Amino acid sequence: MIEKRTFADLAHVNHDWLQARHHFSFGKYYDPARMGFGPIRVWNDDEIAAKTGFPMHPHRDMEIITYVREGAITHRDSLGNEGRTEAGDVQVMSAGTGVTHSEYNLEDETTRLFQIWIEPRAPGGEPRWDANSFPKGELSGDLEILASGFDEDIDKGALMIRSDARLYGATLTTGTTLQHDIAEGAHVYLVASAGKLRVNGEEIAVRDSLAIRDVPSLEIEALEQAELVFVEAFDRHN
Repeated sequence: MIEKRTFADLAHVNHDWLQARHHFSFGKYYDPARMGFGPIRVWNDDEIAAKTGFPMHPHRDMEIITYVREGAITHRDSLGNEGRTEAGDVQVMSAGTGVTHSEYNLEDETTRLFQIWIEPRAPGGEPRWDANSFPKGELSGDLEILASGFDEDIDKGALMIRSDARLYGATLTTGTTLQHDIAEGAHVYLVASAGKLRVNGEEIAVRDSLAIRDVPSLEIEALEQAELVFVEAFDRHN
């Protein structure tokens, strides 16, 4: 199964300072047919105006990943963490037993990011936050594991999440192809964060997405200079 969803089809909520597009039900947007994809509960495509942001608010029992596409976001939380994550980089927060945090765009330009929520493998746990800068040099055409719930990936530098899931990212020059074997039973949700791609024969443009299930592998071709991110997640209940 490969289901394509274009950016134009996403639910759009206008908060003036925040232009939010929701891949799945979130906040004021509710669609019983789109409550998530396996353990992937939220994928928001947010544009945050300069000098604005999300004030302090609580979370618990959710793994929250922020992938910054343009600009930067500044995080503060009740654990005393503070950090600035800029375009191409990732931050993760395990809400665990409960944490409050704020996310502000303190820059002079609009910040564009993906906010991804994945259900944890078990409730509870000590809340935590972390961020990492990833290489921005020549476009190598290789997939990189940016965040993971598996020790072997964390040992190689991936950010830790408490889910049976991995977040992959890649930047590709025009004509570059790559292949990825999908683990049996996994849900894969892929979004083009820049450029145009052909994935298993489906063409997607910037901010389009593919929900993928029961497919053995991904065959990805960059139709122009492109960037992509996807989550490969395992549902313990199915």
